[in-house]
Amino acid sequence: MTASTSSRGAAKWALLSLAIGSFGIGMTEFVVMGLLPDIARDLLPQAWATDPEDAIARTGWLITLYALGVVIGAPTIAGSVAKYPRHRVMLLLALALTVFNALTFLLPTFEAVAASRLLAGLPHGAYFGIGALVAADALGPGKRAKGVAFVLTGLTVANVVGVPLGTFLGQQLGWRTAFLLVAGIFALATVLIGLTVPAHVGDPGRTLRAELAVFRVGQVWLALGIGAIGFGGFFAVYSYVAPVVTEVTGSPAWVVPLVLVVMGVGMTVGNLVGGHLADVDLTRTILGGLGVLILVQVLLALTAGSIVAVTVLVFAVGFASSVLSPAIQSRLMDVAGDNQSIAAALNHSALNIGNAAGAFLGGAVIAGGFGYVAPLWVGAGLAAAGLVIAIASFASERRVALAV
Repeated sequence: MTASTSSRGAAKWALLSLAIGSFGIGMTEFVVMGLLPDIARDLLPQAWATDPEDAIARTGWLITLYALGVVIGAPTIAGSVAKYPRHRVMLLLALALTVFNALTFLLPTFEAVAASRLLAGLPHGAYFGIGALVAADALGPGKRAKGVAFVLTGLTVANVVGVPLGTFLGQQLGWRTAFLLVAGIFALATVLIGLTVPAHVGDPGRTLRAELAVFRVGQVWLALGIGAIGFGGFFAVYSYVAPVVTEVTGSPAWVVPLVLVVMGVGMTVGNLVGGHLADVDLTRTILGGLGVLILVQVLLALTAGSIVAVTVLVFAVGFASSVLSPAIQSRLMDVAGDNQSIAAALNHSALNIGNAAGAFLGGAVIAGGFGYVAPLWVGAGLAAAGLVIAIASFASERRVALAV
C-alpha cells in the first residue's frame, strides 16, 4: 500500500466517522416531525383530548426550540473553539450530543423535554461546521463542496433509514425509543471520531472576537438570508408531513414512515448531486435549486389530496432542498474570508432559522384554522423570498466586480 493510498484510506475512515455523527443529527432533528401526534398525545394529554390540532401545533415548538439551539450554538461554540485542535473539538461535540439526546429520552414532562431539545441543538452547527473543514482538508483543493456533501450525506441518509426507522419504532414502542436509538448512534460516533479523526494543531491566534468579524461582511448576511428564508420553505413542508399524509390524503399512520423514506432518498440524491454541481457552478446551483423548490412545493400544495402525488413530490422537495445544502455552505465559506470556522457553522444557524421559521409559520397557519395544506403554501412563499435574496446577492457581487 502506497503512502497516498494509506492517506486516502485514513481520510475515508475519518469522514465516515463524521458522517455517522451527522446521521445521528439527521435523526434527532427530523424524527420529531414524524412523531408529532405521538409526542403531543403523551406529553400534552389534556390539550390532545380537547383540540388535537392545537396540541400538534404546540408540540411543533420542540422543532423550533431545537432549531433555536442550533442558531445560538453554531456561532458561539464554533467561534469560541476555533483556536483548539479540531479533532478534540469534534470529540467533545459528539459527546455532548450523546448526553443531551439521552436527556430527551429520560425527562418526563413537556417542559423538560423542550429544554433538552434546546440543549441538543447547541452542538449541531459547530459539529457540521468544523466537520466540513475537516472534510475539505481531507479531500484537498477543488473538492471542497464534495467534502461538505460527504459529511452531510450522513444527515440525508438518516432521512432514508434513520428517521423512518425512528418514526416506526416511536409509533410502535413509544416515541422515546427513537431518542434512545439516537443517543446510541452518537455514542458510537464519539468512539469512532476519537479513533479515526487525525490530530490537528489548532490555531491559537483565532479568537471569538476575531471570528465574529465575519458579521461585518454584507455578503455573509445575504448568504445567511438565502439559507434562513429560502430553506425555511423546506421545513414548512417537512415539519407537517405526518398530518398531511394522515389527515389530508386519509392514509393510515404506517404510511408516514414510507413517505419519509421517499423524501430521504430525494435528500440523499440531491445532496450528492448538489456537491458536484456546486463545485462546477455555484451560482446556477443556488438559483436553480431555489427555483425548482418553489415549483415542486406549489405542485405539492395543489395535489396534496392524493397520496401518490404527495409521495412523488416530497421526493422532489427533498431533492431540490438538498441540492442547496452544500452550495449554500460553500457560498458562506467563499464570502467569509479568513473566518472559516464560524462561517461553516453559520450555515447551520441559517438553515435552522429556516427550520424554526418554517415550523413556526406552518404551525401558526394550522392553529389559525387554515388546515394542513396551508404550510405547503407557506413553504413555497419562503422559497420564493429566498430566491429574491439570492438574486440580489449575486447581482451585488457582480456590480462590485465590474466597478473594480
